[in-house]
Amino acid sequence: MDDLLHFRAAGTSLVLDMSGTGLPRVVHWGADLGTVAPGRLAGLRVSDVPQTVPNALDEPVPLSVLPQQSAGWPGTPGLSGHRAGRTAAPAFTVRGRSVENDSRRLTVEAVDPDGGLALTLELGLTGAGLVRLRATVTNTGDGPYHLTGLTPALPVPAQATELLDLTGRHLRERAPQRHAFTLGTHLRESRRGRTGSDATLLLTAGEAGFGFRSGEVWGLHVAWSGNHRTLAERTPAGQAVLAGGELLLPGELRLSPGAAYRSPWLHASYGRHGLDELAGRFHRELRARDGHPASPRPVTLNTWEAVYFDQDLATLERLARAAAEVGTERFVLDDGWFRGRRDDHAGLGDWYVDPAVWPDGLRPLIDTVRGLGMQFGLWVEPEMINLDSALARAHPDWILADSPSRLPPPSRHQQVLDLARPEAYAYIRERLDTLLQEHPLDYLKWDHNRDLVDAAAHHQTMATYRLMDELRALHPQLEIESCASGGARVDLGVLERTDRVWTSDCIDALERQHIQRWTGLLLPPELLGAHVGAPVAHTTGRRHTLDFRAGTALFCHFGIEWDLTAASPAERARLAEWVALYRALRPLLHSGTVVRGDHPDPALWVHGVVAQDAGRAVFALVQMATSVQSPAGRVRLPGLEPDADYRLSPLAPGDRPEGPVTSSLPWWERGVTLPGRVLAEVGVQAPTLFPERLVLLEAVRQ
Repeated sequence: MDDLLHFRAAGTSLVLDMSGTGLPRVVHWGADLGTVAPGRLAGLRVSDVPQTVPNALDEPVPLSVLPQQSAGWPGTPGLSGHRAGRTAAPAFTVRGRSVENDSRRLTVEAVDPDGGLALTLELGLTGAGLVRLRATVTNTGDGPYHLTGLTPALPVPAQATELLDLTGRHLRERAPQRHAFTLGTHLRESRRGRTGSDATLLLTAGEAGFGFRSGEVWGLHVAWSGNHRTLAERTPAGQAVLAGGELLLPGELRLSPGAAYRSPWLHASYGRHGLDELAGRFHRELRARDGHPASPRPVTLNTWEAVYFDQDLATLERLARAAAEVGTERFVLDDGWFRGRRDDHAGLGDWYVDPAVWPDGLRPLIDTVRGLGMQFGLWVEPEMINLDSALARAHPDWILADSPSRLPPPSRHQQVLDLARPEAYAYIRERLDTLLQEHPLDYLKWDHNRDLVDAAAHHQTMATYRLMDELRALHPQLEIESCASGGARVDLGVLERTDRVWTSDCIDALERQHIQRWTGLLLPPELLGAHVGAPVAHTTGRRHTLDFRAGTALFCHFGIEWDLTAASPAERARLAEWVALYRALRPLLHSGTVVRGDHPDPALWVHGVVAQDAGRAVFALVQMATSVQSPAGRVRLPGLEPDADYRLSPLAPGDRPEGPVTSSLPWWERGVTLPGRVLAEVGVQAPTLFPERLVLLEAVRQ
């Protein structure tokens, strides 16, 4: 078997060195090296060996995909732990490997006899050009092994001199931050027991000044919904890595003899020409999954900001009729339908329909909704419990706590139900299964409204995954939305089990432009829930036009969260136009390539979706703030076929520029035909807009 493996897919090469008995080393991950005959890459291995320097190890440090302190790696070790208080740096020797060239996958088996450990590494390149990597460690010794970290890593080259990651908070998730990739460790940890509003989502390294359409970039995502860590590390010897895995708290994982632990998958993407290319690989990979949503993403009305806890049948039936009139296809009853739930102080855990609010049960509302031609969904928060609930009074020991003598600090007046406890798990599974059997539900909005402050999260996360998996197996038609105080559980681990994420509790269209832009680095539009809210945003107090609100939601999984019974007939008619546009465009929006322009004016954003065959594209020009210059000047429209001609014209209902217009743009009035290369490299004059407005453009190949 060749000791140098070259996997290729979708413009990416992954070259692995398997010489000797050490763990696999990545010689190259990045630009496609083309078809290379067997043996012709041997020189790459030789040319990759660095020169030794004084007062260093006599031999260069072999940087494997699981960096080993025993081999001389001075940074964060790939595996750490102890046995009976004795810490030993593992030293693995490869005993076997298998290669699936057709599927571009390598599996390696290694052992550390002295440490009493066995290791399995799974590494490969997907059809979309993503690197996927995970590790499994097994205790082969006599006594327990206390695992404290399993953190695989991928190297990045010297050209990667700048880092981009994301942070945030409730109502302002996924805010970008950039800085130099300096010597040392840039470490991001989430100890919230869930992915977290401030989770980095992607840790990206690239050439200085990289953008959406330029610069070489490498990015990594940890597919895990509990505590996790990502790091970027550069040594004085010039070696640099991106690494990640589950964050294990002290004592959380104790492997008995024969027991094993498997790390979450690391998903890593490369872009030769910027972040759009990197993101496109994630999008194509997700769309190729067997479980990716295949049906058109229905226009969804969620009742939360329309009625909050003030529920009654007559009010919700009026709302359902108004929703159906504008073209809604799914109606979701949010928080407040179960026993004792008049506010957020009580009721969590008591998953029975409240007869005080619903004396005849939910059936009358469901029948009305279905009679109007809409699907029906329900909000649940299965992992949580209020102290003011029948469940907590009957089983206070089911509350997840690190200490039996005290509870964690409350958050939103609630605690966490310990799903790793078999009795608690069985109760919740039965309650949800019964709800799904007794009611024709198409959809669960699955919420998670607090952090796990002082409790270990590994077993809770695994139990949640199992609960979702079992319910989906019992009810194959069911769709689930991942919601966690808005966007605090957005990751590829939970998306193996869910059909979309609630991107943020903030529906303010200006904030959503930011949040959706950066969440889109990982997820394609059809997985991002985005709703048209009320004229005045409930979370910010900011007022926006209907066209700006709807045009912002258009490029995701479109929905509504607005009391339409209070909207004027003109507002409902205008909203119906946007709903009709979304329903017409979703085959394009939810299959095409997402593009974002690197426009020099930070106040004017350009983004869009280009069809897979490049025959059609829709773009939005978004005036985020006032510009220093006026008029706006040219905007470039990326992603079109360079040598094809396109007819470019405004797209209704997003064709009404609101701004200080003193004269019209000739091309705006009549449309214009230009080659794709000209639209991408030269562009067209943009209309000057008032701030917090947008317009839509359509490009059709001639």
